[in-house]
Formats: sequence, C-alpha cells, structure tokens
Amino acid sequence: MSGHSKWHKIQHKKGKNDKARSSMFTKLLRAVTVAAMQGGGDIDMNFSLRLAVQKAKAENVPKDNIDRAIKKGIGELHDGTVIEEIVYEGFGPGGVAMMVEAMTDNKNRTASEVKFAFSKHNGSLGGPGSVQWQFDHKGVVRISEEQQQKISDWENVQLELMDAGAEDIISDEGIIEIQTSIEQLQSVLSLCDSHNLELEDSGLEWVAKDAIDVDDDVIEKNMNLYEALDELDDVKQVYTNI
Repeated sequence: MSGHSKWHKIQHKKGKNDKARSSMFTKLLRAVTVAAMQGGGDIDMNFSLRLAVQKAKAENVPKDNIDRAIKKGIGELHDGTVIEEIVYEGFGPGGVAMMVEAMTDNKNRTASEVKFAFSKHNGSLGGPGSVQWQFDHKGVVRISEEQQQKISDWENVQLELMDAGAEDIISDEGIIEIQTSIEQLQSVLSLCDSHNLELEDSGLEWVAKDAIDVDDDVIEKNMNLYEALDELDDVKQVYTNI
C-alpha cells in the first residue's frame, strides 16, 4: 500500500470523528462570509460563494446561519470583526511539506496557535514560499466509485471531463478524484451535474506536484500534527505532499 493511499484512508477515518468534536459550523460559515466579502452575495454570480454555501448545506448548517454569514460578508451586518484568509507553510515530521489554510479575525492569535501545533508535534513553521512551490492551487472534484459505476460509458464521460478542463482523473481508495485548473472547475462541476453525479466533495485545494511515499511511523506522526491543526477553530484546511 502506498503512503498516499494509507494517508487518505487514515485521514478519512479520523476526519469523521473530527467533525463531531470540532467547530465545523464556525469554519464553514467563515468560508461563506469570506467568499461573500470577496465576490459579493449573489450565489449565481459568485462561484466561490456557491461552493462555500454548498459545503455548508452538505453539513446541515441552518439556512438562517448561512444567510447571516452572507450578509456579514457584504456588510449588511456589522459586528466589528474582519475575517482574513491566510496560508501558512511548514514542515511536518520527516520533512513532509504542509500548507495550512486559515480564516481569522486575529492574525496574531492564529499564527501563535499554528506555530505551537507545529512545535508540539515535531514540525516547523516556515516562511512564505518555503513550501508553496511544491504545490499547485487547483480545482478538485471527488465522486465515489459507486457513483462512477452508475455511468454506463465511463470512458466516454472521462473524455467529456477532459474536454471540459479536467487535467487528471485519479482513482484511489474507492474515490475518483478529478483535478482541474481553477478557471475550469465550474465547467467540470456543470458536466458532473449534467450526468447526475452526486459529489463527495469539491473546491479549491493545494495539490502536491510530487506526492511522496513515507513509512507508517512518519504517516502517524504527521497525522497527529494534522489533527492538532485541524482542530484549531481558525484553520480551514490542511494539505500535505504525502
């Protein structure tokens, strides 16, 4: 079993437990607010907002909360806070590269918490550019193999996906992952919708240019760091090159 597969298997398993104990609603609603702040409150005109709202709805965030988050983003509701997006770069045990996306109303607090998590779990926080060169910012769409098997002519659909902008289609641990440029993500999502494919997940992610294989001990140590970072209220997502 490759390190890539084992990492995703453990990540998926522990991720389900994380949802029960972390402030998932807070993270999702902050993403809605930031998307509305950056691109306006019209879901039809703001693709990033539409993705953020879809993710919130998928986790059963109440509609009233989503509406308030949008109003906060476009300035209709004022509570004195300003949320900013920040990306931290660092190294986990064994030199594993990590990208940490955060949304915060207090940069000093968030930087301190992220730095402490890295230090506690034998990692190190790097400066801007120390890790990002190892990743591409891409659109990612995931469907289950069960969904894929509903398509009678999957080979033809793959060609359609490529025509729509898909750059790579990867099957791993029961999940089909479709990678595309940021600009072509919307067209790939539209094609998936036209084939009535139910998505496991979709959005913008940092994808490692060259994934590395590491042994089980290194995977487990990095998973402990991943969990510590993911449990922070201000952290939106963590990506690695495992």
